[in-house]
Amino acid sequence: MSAVQLVECPRDAWQGYPTIVPTEVKVRYLTALLKAGFHTLDAGSFVSPKAVPQMSDTAEVLARLPYDQYPETGILVIVANSRGLEAAVAHPAVRYVGYPLSLSETFQQQNTRQTRAQAEAFIDELVARTRATGKVPVVYLSMGFGNPYGDPYEAEEVIRVGERLRAKGVPILSLADTVGIATPDAVYQTLQAAIKAVQGVVWGVHLHAAPQEARAKLQAAWEAGCRRFDSALGGHGGCPFAGVPLVSNLPTEAVIAFLQEKKALPPLRTFALLEAQALLPEAFPA
Repeated sequence: MSAVQLVECPRDAWQGYPTIVPTEVKVRYLTALLKAGFHTLDAGSFVSPKAVPQMSDTAEVLARLPYDQYPETGILVIVANSRGLEAAVAHPAVRYVGYPLSLSETFQQQNTRQTRAQAEAFIDELVARTRATGKVPVVYLSMGFGNPYGDPYEAEEVIRVGERLRAKGVPILSLADTVGIATPDAVYQTLQAAIKAVQGVVWGVHLHAAPQEARAKLQAAWEAGCRRFDSALGGHGGCPFAGVPLVSNLPTEAVIAFLQEKKALPPLRTFALLEAQALLPEAFPA
């Protein structure tokens, strides 16, 4: 069995949050998460501050994190264009640079102001710039289980796109249920087929689900062979650009409990998790 990778996603939890969280609070919360020992910490994004004002302080926040003290955790940021990519690869705290490639033409244009063809072309630049600077590219396949716009979708497209991205040199692909519409059967069948067909990459899953649906989707991804899971403490989060109500991230607490049952939980520092949980009311004020 391959090792489990846990990706904690405060960036996804914050990006659509209605209250601007102070920089100092973000630094304290992210520092606690760094101490916890996750594989990856999705900590911010280099995107337009007009589009995502919550992330306008990403560079400052990252500069204040003690990332060099916790090398087991790699910091990931999201970018949407060349300008953001240049900022990401220049920042010493960043190890992973993520990019959302949508299987929906409508969402690609809403999210990154690019067509799907332009987005796939941009990934060549993403791979080249990350490779040249010692960073690692991560591509999220957004709307990976369908979309709410009526755009054409078939599960086989996940494999076709995955094969093209593997050929471009992308080592990590994360299949994203951006608006929480996937059924557990769809999660299982799509992931199992993708993992079998597109080998030589790490397949992850970025699921959104109502609290009562989280366990079934997580179980489906696990049974399909997925061992990389995105989640957020408290289940906060959702995509603000989808044009539909936000659907929660998988709660990290539920993922931890699930993996404990499977006897597959990677080492985590409980004291740091408790510290981060104690900060949730500040990090996500009512």
